[in-house]
Amino acid sequence: MFENYLTESSLEVDDIPQQTKYPVWILGKKYNAVEDRSLIRQDILSRLWFTYRKGFVPIGGGDGLTTDKGWGCMLRCGQMVLAQALMDLHLGRDWSWEPETRDVTYLKILQKFEDRRQAPFSIHQIALMGASEGKDVGQWFGPNTVAQVLKKLIVYDEWSSVAIHVALDNTVVINEIKSQCLIENSINLCRNEWKPLLLIVPLRLGLSEINPIYIAGLQTCFSFKQSLGVIGGKPNLALYFIGCVDDEVIFLDPHTTQRSGFVEHKETEDQVDLDLTYHCKYASRINILAMDPSVALCFFCKTESEFNDLCERIRIEIVAAEKQQLFEICFDRPKEWSPVEEEVEEALGTASSIEFDCLDRQFDSENEFEIL
Repeated sequence: MFENYLTESSLEVDDIPQQTKYPVWILGKKYNAVEDRSLIRQDILSRLWFTYRKGFVPIGGGDGLTTDKGWGCMLRCGQMVLAQALMDLHLGRDWSWEPETRDVTYLKILQKFEDRRQAPFSIHQIALMGASEGKDVGQWFGPNTVAQVLKKLIVYDEWSSVAIHVALDNTVVINEIKSQCLIENSINLCRNEWKPLLLIVPLRLGLSEINPIYIAGLQTCFSFKQSLGVIGGKPNLALYFIGCVDDEVIFLDPHTTQRSGFVEHKETEDQVDLDLTYHCKYASRINILAMDPSVALCFFCKTESEFNDLCERIRIEIVAAEKQQLFEICFDRPKEWSPVEEEVEEALGTASSIEFDCLDRQFDSENEFEIL
C-alpha cells in the first residue's frame, strides 16, 4: 500500500532541489538534499496536513457554513502548527507515519482536529472562538489572530497540558513564560513541573514585502531544534512553512478542498482512505522574499532545559549575530507595558451559548489572508 501511495516519479516533482550545496531544514532537522531525499519526503509525509474541507456539520448550527473553502486557510495553518506540537509531545519528533499506521496515540491526536463541534481544535471551535478576536465565522484570520485563538482553546486539552505563549511587541519575556509554564508539583512542593510550551512570536517584517535584512534571521530560526516552522503565507494565501533550503522556504499548502469525514479507529476502508487525506506527499517551495511580511514564528519546548537552550540560541544567533534582529529577548517584562492578560478560565459551552472574553489589549497590525 505504501509503495502504491508513492507511485509518482520523483523526476516529475520539484519539491526538493535536485542539486544544491545547501542543507535542507525541516522543522529543526538537517538533511542533505541529494542523499536524504527519501528521508525528507517521509518526514514531510508524516506531518499532519490540514486543508479546506466540505460537507461538515454547519458551524454554529442551522444555516451555518459547511465548508471553509475561501476563508479557512489560516485556521488550517494554525491547526497544523498545534498538531505538530502534539505529535512532538506524545509521539516524538522522529515518529513516522505510513498508510497502515493505526497507532492509538496518533489517532487520538488526529481526532482532536476533525471537523466536528466536539473536537477541541476543530474548524468549528477555532472559527467560533474567533469572535473573541473580533472575527465573525467566515472571516479571514491573520497569524496573530489564530495564535490568540489557539491560546484560548489549548486550556481545554488536559491530556496534553500544553501552554501557549504569544510573545507580543516583538519581545520574548523569559520570566513571563516561566511563570506560565512552571507549576507546583502536588507531591513534591519543593519542585516545579514544566508545562510543554508552544511559543508563538507574531512579527511584521516589512510593509508590503519582507525586508531582505531579516532573511538570515528567519533562515536561522528554521535550524533551531525547537522549530515548529512559521505561520504566514504569500499575498492572499496563508501557508504553513516547515523548513528552508538556500533562499527558498518549504511549505504545506491548505488550499485543497477535500471531503469531510472521521477517521475514528481506522478500521474500515473508507477510514483508511480518509486518513491518507491528512498527509501531503510532496511539499512546495517559494523564494523567501515572496512571503508576506506578516508572520508568526513557532517553537516547541517540551522541557525547561529545551526552553533555556532556545533562549540561548536566540541571544547568540538572532540578537547578537544580526544587525537587525527579528525580535528581542529579555528576562523581565518592561515596566511601560500593560498588565499581563489573564488566562481564559471558563470552559467552552455549547456552540449556541459560548460567551467570549474580548481582550483589552490591541495587538500589532496584521495582514488579512483573502482568497480572491
